[in-house]
Amino acid sequence: MTQIEKALAGKITREVRIAAKEESLSPQTLSSLVAAGRAVVVHNKIHLHCRTLAIGESTRTKVNANIGTSEKASDLKTELKKLRIAVEAGADTVMDLSTGGNLDKIRREIIAASTVAIGTVPIYQAAREVTDSGKTIADMSASSLFEVIEKHCADGVSFITVHCGVTRSSVDRVRKQGRILGIVSRGGAFLCRWIESNRRENPLYEDYDKLLSIAKKYDVVLSLGDGLRPGCIADATDRGQIEELILLGELARRARKSGVQVIIEGPGHVPLDQIEANVQVQKKLTDGAPFYVLGPLVTDIACGYDHIAGAIGGALAAQAGADFLCYVTASEHLRLPTPEDVREGVIASRIAAHAADIVKGIARARAQDLKMAKARASLNWALQAKLSLDPDRARRLQGRTPLQESETCTMCGDFCAIKMYRESRTRKNRAKR
Repeated sequence: MTQIEKALAGKITREVRIAAKEESLSPQTLSSLVAAGRAVVVHNKIHLHCRTLAIGESTRTKVNANIGTSEKASDLKTELKKLRIAVEAGADTVMDLSTGGNLDKIRREIIAASTVAIGTVPIYQAAREVTDSGKTIADMSASSLFEVIEKHCADGVSFITVHCGVTRSSVDRVRKQGRILGIVSRGGAFLCRWIESNRRENPLYEDYDKLLSIAKKYDVVLSLGDGLRPGCIADATDRGQIEELILLGELARRARKSGVQVIIEGPGHVPLDQIEANVQVQKKLTDGAPFYVLGPLVTDIACGYDHIAGAIGGALAAQAGADFLCYVTASEHLRLPTPEDVREGVIASRIAAHAADIVKGIARARAQDLKMAKARASLNWALQAKLSLDPDRARRLQGRTPLQESETCTMCGDFCAIKMYRESRTRKNRAKR
């Protein structure tokens, strides 16, 4: 039985107990959320040293980091370094989006080295294998795609992105809509080309039951991908995006009935005033399924600073109810991210997630901020750095060593407001005596 089947049967699993403790929830509460499809427990039993993770309602907002090779840059050592940095920076999951090099070897080594759940997009490998053989995307067979999907699951991947909502109907609607950027999802573009070249339906939609049987076999979470997400602000919340979301809601319901856990992926590029509505519509159409958003990016012109644009959107989305943020790095739209880009991207998204958790009622979030406030009130510089989301950076910027005893920083010096207020209170108390 899978996690959701056991939850529906009233059985509280070991994984649920572990995740519930991490979230400061009762096992019964988390199990009921899993049964309802409003939370998922991510853990492939084949990936033995992987942390068990809950994503969804009443849980801390999670952050994913994307790594992976490309055709032009396929150094495994660099990707393993990115993995290590992402985990050290606090990423809850990592996705291997590799498209260049020995994809099986890269994925398996990433899984072997990772202590967090790994996700993949299997169609990337299916597309690479068919093009490497001298053919085109249109020549990819449905059977080869499903073979790759099963291989990823058998290797220990905990969740997979599958673009089941890219159909003949939705692709046609996108074309009629007249988008500026058309389809920007790589998986969505692969399937669009395949559908139009073969004049056939998307096999991930047409043979959805086959996909469910594979996911159920390995208890892998399906991340129903937003293959028609908007790639610019002007294309946000259009007919193609919404039609795909409606279909994903229906597919999510079928998955739960089949004993498969599901999360839903979302946009993308979304202006500030549409983010809350996007989250509300997703929750309504998918019966409260966990929502996984890329950013969202709130402007198209932040090249080099898209991690900031994504953090702004991510904070608003998570406050509105999004459960899972896919980080965006400064390299977005420009190049493959460097290890330092990965670190900054994770931290930026963690800031967004934490800011949202403060107002979502996650007790741990408020407690962390209260500890920082007290550390600042006492001018405890070492503790302030320790409590920061990026302690190493905080220490570097402080420029302090354990031997430095100055109470104030270089900003205010003797005019430190906290120090002056504390001294004035001390004088007042002495005067009263």
